[in-house]
Amino acid sequence: MADAAGNGARCDALIIGGGHNGLVCAAYLAAAGLKVTVLERRAVVGGAAVTEEFHPGFRNSVAAYTVSLLNPKIIRDLDLPGYGLRIVERRCANFLPTDDGRYLLTGAGRTEAEVARFSPRDAARLPAYGERLEAIADVLRDIVLTTPPNVTAGSWREALPELLGAARLGGRLRRLNMPLRRELLALFAMSAGDYLDGWFESDPIKAVYGFDGVVGNYASPYTPGSGYVLLHHVFGEVNGKRGAWGHAIGGMGAITQAMAKSAAARGVVIRLSTPVREVLVEGGRAVGVVIGSGETLRAAAVISNLNPKLLYGSLIAPTALPAEVVEHMSHWRCGSGTFRMNVALKELPDFTCLPGKAPADHHTAGIIIAPTLAYMERAYFDARTLGWSRAPIVELVIPSTLDDTLAPAGQHVASLFCQHVAPVLPNGESWDQHRDTVADLMIETVNAHAPNFKAAILGRQIMSPLDLERTFGLVGGDISHGVLSLDQLFSARPMLGYGNYRGPLPGLYMCGAGTHPGGGVSGAPGHNAAREILSDFRRGRLRRAA
Repeated sequence: MADAAGNGARCDALIIGGGHNGLVCAAYLAAAGLKVTVLERRAVVGGAAVTEEFHPGFRNSVAAYTVSLLNPKIIRDLDLPGYGLRIVERRCANFLPTDDGRYLLTGAGRTEAEVARFSPRDAARLPAYGERLEAIADVLRDIVLTTPPNVTAGSWREALPELLGAARLGGRLRRLNMPLRRELLALFAMSAGDYLDGWFESDPIKAVYGFDGVVGNYASPYTPGSGYVLLHHVFGEVNGKRGAWGHAIGGMGAITQAMAKSAAARGVVIRLSTPVREVLVEGGRAVGVVIGSGETLRAAAVISNLNPKLLYGSLIAPTALPAEVVEHMSHWRCGSGTFRMNVALKELPDFTCLPGKAPADHHTAGIIIAPTLAYMERAYFDARTLGWSRAPIVELVIPSTLDDTLAPAGQHVASLFCQHVAPVLPNGESWDQHRDTVADLMIETVNAHAPNFKAAILGRQIMSPLDLERTFGLVGGDISHGVLSLDQLFSARPMLGYGNYRGPLPGLYMCGAGTHPGGGVSGAPGHNAAREILSDFRRGRLRRAA
């Protein structure tokens, strides 16, 4: 991973951004024999999927924090286990304390009995709900690694491959019977809350499932389209178990370190501390980049792993782009309402509803502090009005219960994924003014359910939306590089006419979460972009370096 390209040097492909999708794209391109260089602004590879020491002796995943969407084909193709990746499953899926002092603990073999304590009717409906959702998720799993049909205004010769792609997609959808097609339409168009209200009557199970509709999504669970966000978070798997969530031993950085090793073994050059200042455009074509030092690097393919808003708003002169692209990207909606924290703990949280500081199954789960959909809706409207929720949504994950490499013996680290906060505060105020106040609120929110939590904290790391943007390029703290709404999905991600990983300039490509299928540590955008880039090399649209 040494610095190998000199001033004016030319390779086959330059990738802007060494996050996980950039690394996946690089590895596939290099496996096909291309000369590939990855340019990463930070001093560590991995983007938002990194593990760092945040308190002496305590390490944790800094931003992305849990595993499910990482595609099994990519794990196999890049031989990530051979480069040190090991993923373990949670012993339970979710743990939700309720306001009346009870709790719901979900997971394989226990969810129905747990739900029956709140509603026998809901428990009886769980199998049918699971079957419906799994059948739809199977279709999405098929689509994840496909290139969306690209809506073009070109000739029939250009349009025909896209029409054939649309036909193949239609074939996949025809596998669903009519009731399931209706269900799929409902999930894309409805809110998560309305969808779940149609299935269940008890608050706890609706809250556990409804959390998937707002996680990383600055919206109410009753916002139309949040049903798709729920679906987006259920088509993953861990170690062959569909819908499961897990932990990478060593944190999320173990994933990207394995990817970097796989890419390097194939000949990829990874340059760290190398920010890109601009994309070089000559004769209407992307031909390279200028990095922060002023050095020029040239390539047949320039591939961006950045949020499209950064690519088109900061790295390419507006005069070099079609006016419609400049206009569209000025309205690209970002902002996930996320406030991220890591804490070092001297002991595990002792929950009032399920007492005990000794490691137990519920400590390995995703612990959701948000007892009802109504609570989640209030959190959203609070943030819209005040800047942050007075009673926020917090998911607490304690990876050290599954991984003893992260903390000293007998002590722990916890990730707090907190919502809702406004990506941009009202009245021109800065997150730098309020980050500690809001961090205290998040800790108090957990402490209300586990009264030893606050006193157990030895150190903390705070990432406001502004911190996430500064550190990782997540505009507005948006973990998905753009809202997962119907107008920003599939062929429209990031824009109709450019949904096939190709940019508006010849030689320009996109491989990040701002393309299909969107956010999450899946590697799918990088995989799909590499396939399209290799196709263009084969067809002579791109020429190899001499």
